Amino acid sequence: MNRLGLILCAIVVWQIAAWAFAPAKQPEAPKAPQRDTRDFGPNEKYMVEGREKQRESAIRALEMPWGSRCSGDDRKQFISGLYEYYYHRNRQTESYPENFGKAGADYITAQWSTADDRRIDRLTQDAYAKGYLKPSDLTGGADKMVAKVVKNERVTGKGCQG
Repeated sequence: MNRLGLILCAIVVWQIAAWAFAPAKQPEAPKAPQRDTRDFGPNEKYMVEGREKQRESAIRALEMPWGSRCSGDDRKQFISGLYEYYYHRNRQTESYPENFGKAGADYITAQWSTADDRRIDRLTQDAYAKGYLKPSDLTGGADKMVAKVVKNERVTGKGCQG
């Protein structure tokens, strides 16, 4: 065998070995389309920051001592923290689909589905069940959102009634 044949044979063997022993390429998992927040207007980054502040305010309100939730300034603070959160959540849940269609609806649903949002809903349901909150304590659409959150709950406590 001449040198050229030997070199070609070595190249073929090397190529076959590379194919045989190389790790198989894993197919990429399909990714959900990522949307830039700019798709939802120039102020969306501020809306994202606002959602975080509203969550913090609601959690602070829901972590207040039970006995302070019934009267005076503490009652106002409790209702105000929940009002801000549920008002904006309700307003955005209604307006994003109107303004941005299905993409807006999907986006805003994801934005209001964090672990903190689920925690706020659980704590709201607990406050309702114990008698410290009624949907009618809130206005401006916040009452509708709270009514949805507590729809399957029963009031079992007397809370602010005595």
